[in-house]
Amino acid sequence: MTKESSKLDLACTYLKNNQPISAHNILMTLAESEMKKNDFRAGILLLLAAECKIKQGKDKNDELLQAAKFYQKLAKKEKPSNAKYAYLCAAKCFLRIGKYDNAMDAFAKAKKYIHHIIEEKKPIVVVDDSPAITLKLNDYLQKLGYKDVHTFTDGQSALKSIKKLIQSSQNPIILLDMDLPDITGDEIAKTLLKLKPDLSIILITADEKTNPRVRKTIGWGSTAFVQKPFTINELKNALDVTMSGSIT
Repeated sequence: MTKESSKLDLACTYLKNNQPISAHNILMTLAESEMKKNDFRAGILLLLAAECKIKQGKDKNDELLQAAKFYQKLAKKEKPSNAKYAYLCAAKCFLRIGKYDNAMDAFAKAKKYIHHIIEEKKPIVVVDDSPAITLKLNDYLQKLGYKDVHTFTDGQSALKSIKKLIQSSQNPIILLDMDLPDITGDEIAKTLLKLKPDLSIILITADEKTNPRVRKTIGWGSTAFVQKPFTINELKNALDVTMSGSIT
C-alpha cells in the first residue's frame, strides 16, 4: 500500500469515528500534493475536506472554492473530453457556494467542448485490394468526417502500419476485406486481436454473415460487419456501432 493510500485510509477511519478535524487535515495535505501533479483526485479530496467542515458545523466554502478554481485551471490543460468534465465539476462547486455567475460561466465553457468531442475521429486503416472499393471507402469516410485514413492493398503492409499505430498509443479502426492477395482477412484479424484484444475491426466482405470464416472472425472479437455492395449509411452504422463499443 502506498503512503498516500495509507493516509487516505486513515482519513476515512477518522471520519467513521467522528473525528472530522483530523480527517480534514489529512485530506487537505493529500489535496495539496495532488494539485501539484494536476491530478483530478485533488478536487475529490477537497470535496471530502469540505464535508469534514460540514460535520464540524463550519463553513465549507473555502474548500469548495479551492476545488472550483483547481478544476478551472485543470480544464485549460486537458484534452477536450477531460476539459469538459473539469468545467462541469467547477460549475457544481461554484453552485454549492452560491457563486451562480461563475457556475454559469464554467457550464458555458463545458458546452463549447461538446461539438469537438463528437467530431473527434479515430484513424482509419482500409485494407482491401480492390481499387474501386478503396476509392468508394475513402469517399464515404471523407463525407463522414474521417480525415486520417491509411489505405493498403495487401495484408503484410497493413499489419506493419497498424502495429506502428498501436505502438504509438493510437487506437485505429480497421476496415478489413476477407480476401487479400497475401494473407486472408481472418488471419490478419486473429494476429491483430492477439496484439490488442480491444482493437476495432469492421469486416467488409462479399461473404454472408453466416459464412463460417466470417462467423469465426466475428467470434475472435471483430466489432462489426458490412457486406458488399454497401451504402454510406451501412458504413456509418458499422462505425457508430464500433465507436459505441457494441457488438453486431
